[in-house]
Amino acid sequence: MRSILFSTAVLIGSSFGAFAETIEIEMLNKNDAGDRMIFSEELIRAEVGDVIRFVPTDKSHNAQSVKGALPENQEVFKGKMNKAVEYTVTETGLTAVVCLPHQAMGMVALVVVGDDLSNAEQVLDARIPGKGKAKIEALIEEAIATAPAADTSIDQNS
Repeated sequence: MRSILFSTAVLIGSSFGAFAETIEIEMLNKNDAGDRMIFSEELIRAEVGDVIRFVPTDKSHNAQSVKGALPENQEVFKGKMNKAVEYTVTETGLTAVVCLPHQAMGMVALVVVGDDLSNAEQVLDARIPGKGKAKIEALIEEAIATAPAADTSIDQNS
């Protein structure tokens, strides 16, 4: 009986990874709408366990997290120039992603994990220069506006 329970627990625990997705985001000089220096998706919805793969479709781009603009205990990541990088989601919350050479031009993205917006103020306080800051603000507003009705609150104590 004990081995059946153990086997069932192992099977259930190992099946969670089977539902994880790989989300591919392109780093572009220009999209079909004519926007320049842009990620193919700027508001990225994901779940814990998903892998987000940033691909340099055009040259001179990287993708990396922003110091202070990610959930507590989520590992930071920094891709090399012209190289794909994968970001494995381990925590719920918001993560700001930038292309380092083009963040001031607005090449930023926002990862929303588990519809958790509780660290929005922390992300807003992070150091993101130029148009990137305004775009992160707009992406947070969009995330709030499109969040399921269950939890659209922002922790004001952050």
